[in-house]
Amino acid sequence: MNELLIKPSHELHELLNKKEVSSSELTKLFFERVESVENKVKAFVTLTKEEAIKKAKAVDEKISKGEKIGPLEGIPIGLKDNLCTRGIKTTCSSKILANYLPPYNATVIEKIIAAGAVPVGKTNLDEFAMGSSTENSGFFTTKNPWNLETVPGGSSGGSAACVAASEAVLSLGSDTGGSIRQPASFCGVVGLKPTYGRVSRFGLIAFASSLDQIGPLTKDVTDAAILMNIIAGYDPKDSTSANVAVPDYTKALTGDIKSLKIGVVSDLMGKGIDNAVKDAIKAAIKKLEELGAVIEEVSMPSFEYALPCYYIIAPAEASSNLARYDAVKFGHRTPDPQDLLSMYYNSRREGFGPEVKRRIMIGTYVLSAGYYDAYYLKAMQVRTLIKQDFEKAFAKYDVLVSPTSPSVAFKAGEKTGDPLSMYLSDIATIPVNMAGIPAISLPCGFSNGLPIGLQIMGKVFDEEAILKTAYAYEQATEWNKQRPNL
Repeated sequence: MNELLIKPSHELHELLNKKEVSSSELTKLFFERVESVENKVKAFVTLTKEEAIKKAKAVDEKISKGEKIGPLEGIPIGLKDNLCTRGIKTTCSSKILANYLPPYNATVIEKIIAAGAVPVGKTNLDEFAMGSSTENSGFFTTKNPWNLETVPGGSSGGSAACVAASEAVLSLGSDTGGSIRQPASFCGVVGLKPTYGRVSRFGLIAFASSLDQIGPLTKDVTDAAILMNIIAGYDPKDSTSANVAVPDYTKALTGDIKSLKIGVVSDLMGKGIDNAVKDAIKAAIKKLEELGAVIEEVSMPSFEYALPCYYIIAPAEASSNLARYDAVKFGHRTPDPQDLLSMYYNSRREGFGPEVKRRIMIGTYVLSAGYYDAYYLKAMQVRTLIKQDFEKAFAKYDVLVSPTSPSVAFKAGEKTGDPLSMYLSDIATIPVNMAGIPAISLPCGFSNGLPIGLQIMGKVFDEEAILKTAYAYEQATEWNKQRPNL
């Protein structure tokens, strides 16, 4: 494999600046890579080759005139297929949106275009981002580049797999209950879920509006900081966007974590976590201690309720958000309906997959008269307790650490018949979304040839602390340099 394919964006940026490689050559190289491995990995729903070649040429012209280029200019990027791209199919990996061409770009897409990045294509996901394995895609299952019999995680499985398989340098995903961090853990890449409100959700096709957040999937921590610099910031088009100053995240990458206080979440190191995962996390904690961090155990009792609580709130919001797919304004419409009711019924029955239907039904049930107080209201109260647990912990610690996922990637088909065991793979990531705090996953070991992820959680709007910790750990280890042999 050409060694340019495995370089992170900051190294490719230097080569572009020195004119050692052109963006057109780079783009051609990545599309050749896609042609050679995509039939195995299946990371992309749509490829945007023409668009990419045009963008790369424009960057090369800029360089030839001696103009300065930004850190992501001319760099190939993958985009999760629930981010609206004007005139380019945006399907959410659902049959109901199989031919949807958005009339506008999501704010993050506008920012990526303005930064001069080169879009390789739209990546596969669990339908409407509902799932932990990409097996719920309405089109096909993406494979894990480390072992093609295993899943890449979800819902941003395509975004993580395309970076791990070197089909793109970096990518954008979205995270509602772990959908960036869990696939990052399974595919051995870096995945960052920013604070809720830090990155605009305008143009992200909604699953659960109070939980969804867009973030980067990259080969290393430096790239995650670079991509965060580009996508973070206030957006008046998103009513939940926070008007908070955005720092230069790359300045947090000092490598110095002396006397940083780290809390190890004991509740996520016990029952249900594989021994190999626990051992890798313990070794990572020891490394952080060697680097000068102060380590203590911390208990978060409310975490026990995060999963059931999430599976009330997220489906409730999904049932409300997905009501718009009524076959009237856009999306799939059943052929020859008898009347209005049969048009609604058949269009939604044909368009939505089983997992989406399951969550719509759960959500509609918990919001219905007589059950709202018993379920939804109670879940919102528990959500407050989870938030308070984090606040208490962060009064004492700078960051918290845990495994990202209780296991390494499981075999495709292993959990499809048991939704509950599938839901449990997000046990360590869900509390973060409930509290709206930032968290990052980065590689910290292997078990049976499959990557293990370390999760670092931070205070609200303190992405710098998690990036700083992650960078110090990454620099002291070699895990992020491992590449799958496809």
